[in-house]
Amino acid sequence: MTVRRRLTAVAVLGVLAATGCTTDDPGQVAAGHSHAGGGIVSMAVGDGTRVSEVGYTLSDLQVRERPRGIGEVRFRIEGHDGGPVTDYVEEQTKELHLYVVNDALTVFRHLHPTRAADGTWSAPFDVPDAGAYRVVAEFVAKDEGGNGDHVVLGRPLALPPGDPGDTVAEDRVVGVTVSQAPDAGPNGLLRLVVRDAQRRPVDLGTYLGTYGHVTGFNTRTGAMVHLHPLDAPDVTEDGSELTFHADIEQAGDYRLFVQVRVDGFLHTVPVELTVGPAAGSA
Repeated sequence: MTVRRRLTAVAVLGVLAATGCTTDDPGQVAAGHSHAGGGIVSMAVGDGTRVSEVGYTLSDLQVRERPRGIGEVRFRIEGHDGGPVTDYVEEQTKELHLYVVNDALTVFRHLHPTRAADGTWSAPFDVPDAGAYRVVAEFVAKDEGGNGDHVVLGRPLALPPGDPGDTVAEDRVVGVTVSQAPDAGPNGLLRLVVRDAQRRPVDLGTYLGTYGHVTGFNTRTGAMVHLHPLDAPDVTEDGSELTFHADIEQAGDYRLFVQVRVDGFLHTVPVELTVGPAAGSA
């Protein structure tokens, strides 16, 4: 049985600022955070491996062909009453984040669909290969009290060949390495170092209101994690280091897709990560 995570104002310790979620003590990161868009947002329920969580459902998923091989994905988010959800709290400047990944985690798309008045979401996208994919929707639906239900839903999707877009390969301009890996549990820390091709620190711009966006998937189960940087990068001669709050339930191997903006260009860099077992676990 899934337990619905809810917060009161007393429980909120972190604030989502332009640099991400901040806290005076990174070792005691927040169980949730408030947003400029209004309301109180809990940590996410769900990991993208289920189509329904706590009364919300990813429904009516379909792909339509468009000219020149570019496809369009369409879907709705249904609420507790079976009707479309139309009231959202912005999470990192968007009402909904959509991810399309193949089972091998070699294709990754991070999309920001538009919502029609009837609650139908749509977004253009392309994939390089046919095969087994998964669509993952992350959103914060506003409840009756004005607070946010942070939910991650997923649904498998068999896709035909599309426009020959890129797979996620090694970036020749920006490199990302792990300087500290988290253990499983609610208060882990992940530290990533961003450098240029000559292994020098880079000047990071912002993307979606933060200095870095990290989406990761467990390579065995497909469970998704979405990590927020705690603050601005710490720039030294070794590189530009970002620290992320890592609330990761499952230990194991993950493939991260790190998105950073350097010199005005958005880079998506795949990074392999091993998450250790939670402290005290057998």
